[in-house]
Amino acid sequence: MIKAGIIGATGYAGAELVRILQGHREAEIVWYGSRSYIDKKYSAVYQNMFRIVEDVCRDDRLNELAEGADVIFTATPQGFLAGVLTEEILSRTKVVDLSADYRLKDVAVYEKWYGIEHQSPQFLPEAVYGLCEINRDQVTPATRLVANPGCYTTCSILTAYPLVKEGLIDPDTLIIDAKSGTSGAGRGAKVQNLFCEVNENMKAYGVASHRHTPEIEEQLGYACGRSVTLSFTPHLVPMNRGILVTEYASLKPKADGSLPAEQEIRAVYEKYYGKEKFVRLLEKGVCPETKWVEGSNYVDIGFVVDERTGRIIMMGALDNLVKGAAGQAVQNMNLLFGFRESEGLEMVPCFP
Repeated sequence: MIKAGIIGATGYAGAELVRILQGHREAEIVWYGSRSYIDKKYSAVYQNMFRIVEDVCRDDRLNELAEGADVIFTATPQGFLAGVLTEEILSRTKVVDLSADYRLKDVAVYEKWYGIEHQSPQFLPEAVYGLCEINRDQVTPATRLVANPGCYTTCSILTAYPLVKEGLIDPDTLIIDAKSGTSGAGRGAKVQNLFCEVNENMKAYGVASHRHTPEIEEQLGYACGRSVTLSFTPHLVPMNRGILVTEYASLKPKADGSLPAEQEIRAVYEKYYGKEKFVRLLEKGVCPETKWVEGSNYVDIGFVVDERTGRIIMMGALDNLVKGAAGQAVQNMNLLFGFRESEGLEMVPCFP
């Protein structure tokens, strides 16, 4: 049994970590970190944990936590972990960071898109981008620091990755239209996230400037071996959970000038995801829906070939708090400690 600490345990992603780890047979939570609720009983913050979690919330002192935890999850705002992480902490424990502090390898790109100075760039080279289905072989018991991908990026990358990797599409023609439930904006009070602002409404934001854009470009660039420039537009929709991405790209002609057929494209997806536990390639004609993955660690992927335009429409759906955050973090933890990768994560999607 390993000991886990959570910094940011009272945010939405942190609370989801608590929920998932309660059902994990190999881990126990020893620290519920929360700057806003120090000394308050955790179940008083989240009443769903009444008579399940008896602990009180503690502060965010990583140095103290590192002495007693085998792994620390940091579900914190950008810049927090980069400002406090030290070699001493990493020498004592493993860290799975749910923020973007170590996702981008180029510190200049991070500072440009996030608008803050990176306080510990020396750890960027060793941080592993923890998209398990793509980088599983890099998340090992020897790994000390995992940069856990977020919801938009996980869904966007997994949906297009096989076709970019195999050269079936031109990644520079890729347009990603993404939609998220309001929990993706976090638990902090913001006027734009009030019920009357969100209900009966849909809006785009971060147009041509969303900070997840370079992360998607970087990872798909690794897939095709060159830099990639794409368009990414997120939208806020009036639901609690879920990410749905619809991606458009031009198919690359084959040597004979014809375009890849549906069967060829499906074979490529099967090559990469056919044996994956948490990626479900849907049957022909079936489009992903957020309701079919809610509360689970699954990603559903579907596609349609538009022969008239020579483009493909790819679609992906996931739960932003599970596979898009806490579930993926636990999946990475399982790899770090050599546990069964799906341990604690075999939740059936809930409906309705």
